[in-house]
Amino acid sequence: MLVDQRRSCILEIVEMQGFSALQDLVSEVGVSESTIRRDLECLDRSGQIRRTRGGAAYVGESLTDFDERRHKARAQKQLVAKTVSEMIHSGETVLLDGGTTTLEVAKHLQGKSLQVVTNSLPIVNVLLNQPKIELIQIGGFVYPKTGVALGALAVEALGHVHARRLIMSVGGITERGLFNSNALLVETERAMMSSAEEVIVVTDSGKLGHAALARLCSLEDVDHMVVDGGISHEWRDKIESAGVGLTVVDLEPADVLDSGSVESTEDVEITGLIP
Repeated sequence: MLVDQRRSCILEIVEMQGFSALQDLVSEVGVSESTIRRDLECLDRSGQIRRTRGGAAYVGESLTDFDERRHKARAQKQLVAKTVSEMIHSGETVLLDGGTTTLEVAKHLQGKSLQVVTNSLPIVNVLLNQPKIELIQIGGFVYPKTGVALGALAVEALGHVHARRLIMSVGGITERGLFNSNALLVETERAMMSSAEEVIVVTDSGKLGHAALARLCSLEDVDHMVVDGGISHEWRDKIESAGVGLTVVDLEPADVLDSGSVESTEDVEITGLIP
């Protein structure tokens, strides 16, 4: 078992049980006590568990239910999504990974003439009856908390796909690169990146400076990033220094409805748009 897969397995066990004893994890995962201790220390540093005497307690959000995560930073995600959708031209083939921000992107693609390839059941449900969209669904093991197809079957299918752009979301971004919540997801996203001419990451600024369980890639592997105006000047410099195109969309308080949705983007500051 690969390191990321093992740690993902440990995290799932701790989450399901709330607390797991060290010896129980040794038995369930099938590795040495010293290996489990090192894995727990890594997960503790990432903020997903808390090491305790004799075991670990779950405190993270990496496996939070999809419907719950949809409401976090909702206005920022909607604004980012609307901006990205305006970069996509009719006739393109677009690859969308599964995520709460990419789901918002899919909503804004309705009515456009496109080919859309996705491994996300929520996105399929949004675009299923759109007459102008040719929809291609990637199959595989469906991760129950997000409705996203992952694993070997998904990776194999993606090997036969070529897309103009990949629009993807992540669980966290640090100087070390991009991260997501489990090893299977990261494996599938890497296959998506290999299938696209251009990789665009959509994220809310709250994910900058925070890691998740599994490392996806370095910052330099991304072509463009779209983020809300909460991004700091320090992070603007880091992203641009990595050679990544940056679009910042800023949200005025008057542009946010009481429901948390974006009313308009007429006064949005947009920099570094894709040609």
